[in-house]
Amino acid sequence: MDIKEEIFGYENFGIERPVLSFGERVEEALFERFKSIEKIAEINSLKVLHSLQKNRVSTECFSVSTGYGYNDYGRDTLEKVYRDYFSEFLDPDNEKYDALVRPQITCGTHALALALLSNLRPGDELFSPVGQPYDTLLDVIGINPTKGSLMEYGISYAESPLIDGRYFDFDDIKKKLNDRTALVTIQRSRGYGARKTLTVDEIGELISFIRGIKPDVRIMIDNCYGEFTELHEPLFVGADLLVGSLIKNPGGGLAPVGGYLVGRKDMIENAAFRLTSPGLGKEVGASLDMTRPFMQGFFLAPEITKNAMKTAVFAGECFSRLGFTVSPANDEKRSDIIESIDLKSPEALIAFCEGIQAAAPVDSFVVPEPSYMPGYADDVIMAAGAFVQGSSIELSADGPLREPFRVFLQGGLTWPSGRLGVLMALQKMYERNLYDKSLLC
Repeated sequence: MDIKEEIFGYENFGIERPVLSFGERVEEALFERFKSIEKIAEINSLKVLHSLQKNRVSTECFSVSTGYGYNDYGRDTLEKVYRDYFSEFLDPDNEKYDALVRPQITCGTHALALALLSNLRPGDELFSPVGQPYDTLLDVIGINPTKGSLMEYGISYAESPLIDGRYFDFDDIKKKLNDRTALVTIQRSRGYGARKTLTVDEIGELISFIRGIKPDVRIMIDNCYGEFTELHEPLFVGADLLVGSLIKNPGGGLAPVGGYLVGRKDMIENAAFRLTSPGLGKEVGASLDMTRPFMQGFFLAPEITKNAMKTAVFAGECFSRLGFTVSPANDEKRSDIIESIDLKSPEALIAFCEGIQAAAPVDSFVVPEPSYMPGYADDVIMAAGAFVQGSSIELSADGPLREPFRVFLQGGLTWPSGRLGVLMALQKMYERNLYDKSLLC
């Protein structure tokens, strides 16, 4: 009996031949770009492995602690692993750097708020030399009046916008640094804005300039979305503190919750006292069976980040060829997993997000709709069929319904699922005539 081999592929998801052929040509053109991304992932994977081995990770690390969490060996070892990777082994005697990696940190905004509220005091000023930060930080700072904000505690705020969303305004930065400037915050990624993501080299240039004016000022990096995308992290170029979320890059798709802070010991100690209680700090905080997914997720993180980067690069090239403005362009150095695409109309933004949702492993049957989201000024549409709610290392897309109807695509645990998501977004827009179909040829 002859058995006909049936090959299961992207066509089975309803991708029409013109869209699929277009995607195949784009992927072939990205061969060298993908090779570069894979090399970065390889080197960072070896650095993570070295950190795990250096700190003698063992099966004992995965024991569960509850209650106070005293003497939690796995939790403490995990924080050493983070410390050594992000400090790039520059502190062999463990005198300068420390880390706080906890499931009790609920999200990236919480991690940032924790860092700021613990390291600033009444009368201090927080300064951003890269313009206004991500939307949810406006409440934390008090730009949007909110209970418990920095401004409510008598902490002021100043900023220097980027010139054309790309270049540091060194003259304005010099003018605004003053005696009250106690902490400088630098957002690495773009947030919901048109500004470019900063590379580690650019962050280093900015840090050197600021230190030339105010050598003792503390410098914090919002590292969300940027981890493992380059060969170095910002502590390497002089930052004092890195902050991020475990349901983004460093959780590797396995962490179901959590956040991290890595940097100067005194700043980590301040944060630990704020997270738990003065006098207790890092000594308490049960791991609640989170150490294994945190540790394994960190081990996988460079490879998972690679898949997310390939997805972003593929999306950028596809939509650029169809006449949409994308950022970053593929000839730019990439320093995060986000691709922004100006889709020009609310219909295109909605169709794009419907395509991403339809490609998801979870809730693929759900149709996303724009709605109000806490912390955002405009209605937002979000596509996120994720195993972990809100996890943006998993394939997701979101954007506020405001001009230029910019979507922010991030994540992709595997390259096939990321590729499918982009193709489904193209397909949904193809069906509704939301781009020039002749450009697919």
